[in-house]
Amino acid sequence: MEKLGTIIVLSGPSGVGKSTLIKQICAVMPELQFSISCTTRPPRPGERHGIHYYFLSPEEFACRADRGEFVEHAQVFANRYGTLKSEVIERIHQGNSVILDIDVQGALQIRQTIEEDPELKNSTVFVFIAPPSIKALETRLRSRASDSEEQIALRLKNARRELSFWRSYDYLVINDDLTKATTQMTELFHSFALRTILLPEDLFYEA
Repeated sequence: MEKLGTIIVLSGPSGVGKSTLIKQICAVMPELQFSISCTTRPPRPGERHGIHYYFLSPEEFACRADRGEFVEHAQVFANRYGTLKSEVIERIHQGNSVILDIDVQGALQIRQTIEEDPELKNSTVFVFIAPPSIKALETRLRSRASDSEEQIALRLKNARRELSFWRSYDYLVINDDLTKATTQMTELFHSFALRTILLPEDLFYEA
């Protein structure tokens, strides 16, 4: 019987530092493979097709979705995002572990999908990355200087909604200090030992 790799589903609100954490973790754990997502949004400065994302036209994305090529896909703000089955299923059947950086919608889709497949269910771990507070998240979003006031307000509103789903995940890591969070996640990925991490009270908001 083949030994499956692990699917690590990573979620967290915009600006929480997921991409930076993944870069740090992959640097110390090169055996982990990063699943490149598809998106219909245009590339940002410095982003390259096939490295940061697969940048697809809305028409191509829709065609691939109709053909059932995605393990999950969702509308996020004005754009569509999705994870190709070829980026995940084929790799874990080769014994490789794969990190998926996806939003809550996509994570819940995967949670539903694996319920019908005990083998995949036992090979999938859900990790939520949270900021130390909404105020800290707002500060990070403003420091990027890439969003308008309207966009920041929308991202914060969406963040509050996403934070209400943290209990749907297996593990929670608070990214207050990058070094500490990287260490926590590296240990977690090595062992997947059960632990309890409490959220600060000001993270509890109604969706």
